[in-house]
Amino acid sequence: MSPDRRTAVATGSLFLLTEAAAIAGAVLYRPLLGAAEGRLAQGADMRALLGVLCEVVLVVAVAGTGAALFPVLRRHGEGLALGYAFGRLLEAVVITLGIVAVLALVTLRRDTEATAGADVALVAVHDWTFLLGPNIALGLNSVLLAYLAYRTRLVPRFIAVLGLVGGPLICASAIAVMFGAYQQLSVAGAAAALPVFAWELGLAGWLIAKGFGPREAT
Repeated sequence: MSPDRRTAVATGSLFLLTEAAAIAGAVLYRPLLGAAEGRLAQGADMRALLGVLCEVVLVVAVAGTGAALFPVLRRHGEGLALGYAFGRLLEAVVITLGIVAVLALVTLRRDTEATAGADVALVAVHDWTFLLGPNIALGLNSVLLAYLAYRTRLVPRFIAVLGLVGGPLICASAIAVMFGAYQQLSVAGAAAALPVFAWELGLAGWLIAKGFGPREAT
């Protein structure tokens, strides 16, 4: 297996890992984040901690995609390659802030003396990081990578188009959520996320099965 082929398989696997870890983390967090102020359902703290572990995996995988793709993208422009690598790193940092908020929230809700104001503030911190990281930062990073993939034919262009459409759409959805048009976890929010979800799955599947396009062959 050539170095490029190994890179493609590793990158595709990391993208699949980001999707699995993000979904698992969001599901596991729900009982904690959706609980009434100051109340913690039995087992919710343990589920939240499992969700934290999933999101730690997510952070590593998100940063890993930028690092893994950098040697390939650099051949087509070091500036854009660095931009994507640092963009993914920024996305990982924002997600990490959300993880810290969840850990602090678990501590507060285990403490019966905790104040409701601090409780609500930590939920808000997590919600904002969830909006800024896996939505706005993800959308911008998707556009950048999809543009490079489209221009250089790293993958078939119909896959790259999903990223070019999905990235701006999820950013626009995040702005709509920011101004109160609808909730992030809603039918509208999920619909806006579908194209970028399809982009990452399509990209991952192609890289694992076929590798990079013919113009990347060495």
